Amino acid sequence: MAEILDGLKISKEIKQEIKAEVEKIVAGKRRAPHLVAILVGNNGASKAYVNSKVKDCEEVGFQSSLVKFPSTVSESELLEKIDELNKSKAVDGFIVQLPLPDQIDQEKIINAIDPRKDVDGFHPENFGRMALEMDTFLPATPFGILTLLERYNIETKGKDCVIIGRSKIVGRPMSILMGRKDFPGNSTVTLTHSYTKDIEEYTKKADIVITALGDPHFLKGDMIKEGAVIVDVGITRVDDDSPKGYYLAGDVDFDSCAAKASWITPVPGGVGPMTRAMLMKNTIIAYKTSVYND
Repeated sequence: MAEILDGLKISKEIKQEIKAEVEKIVAGKRRAPHLVAILVGNNGASKAYVNSKVKDCEEVGFQSSLVKFPSTVSESELLEKIDELNKSKAVDGFIVQLPLPDQIDQEKIINAIDPRKDVDGFHPENFGRMALEMDTFLPATPFGILTLLERYNIETKGKDCVIIGRSKIVGRPMSILMGRKDFPGNSTVTLTHSYTKDIEEYTKKADIVITALGDPHFLKGDMIKEGAVIVDVGITRVDDDSPKGYYLAGDVDFDSCAAKASWITPVPGGVGPMTRAMLMKNTIIAYKTSVYND
């Protein structure tokens, strides 16, 4: 049976490390790092996720602010708020929770964020710096996966790594990062997607499989080789007859893959907590490097 890559455990360790750092900052008579989240509309998943980020800020000792807009907000109003946060010396980093309503151009919003405060790591400047292996904010989920592999000392150098899914948030940056000259990295990377024929031909040869599809139980045990490392980014609500009415499923058929893998992330408790912890990590990096932090 595979050993567990425990994202919940590692994320708690990281948050404790950040908390200790913040306590030293505050003891030195400096203000705590400040993260702002912008929430547009009443999407249940978005509200839950933003609330969890506010809770994480409290845990590590950050200041946090939540800015709420109705789903009818205009693009110009949202851009005005972003400009205000960009200029504020009291704000180190901020996020705009996605997705946004149809009347708002998502790319325009992301591009309007000051790259120095883009703790989500979505701005084209930060993406470009990442691709060039320069210091920058990494997108939180890929950053979390790298940190998980690093903390468990999973060998990646010279390994065959297959990424399933090519989103701008996970799959594409993950493919770049796993191929970089660093640890974790130095892998031979194959990026697969919805037009890839016979994905199992790739996954059966892979030493590491990272899947970010949002397709419950897609990756079965007969699609991987003995001893593979499996990282499951997917998380989907699947209806069932339980009192809750649903359960959370990953992209990986856990039982069949765990029987063959050497390491595997659970869902929940794997990549999700690491994503949240890395947002905190990016915020304290922004605080320490901020041109406004005197």
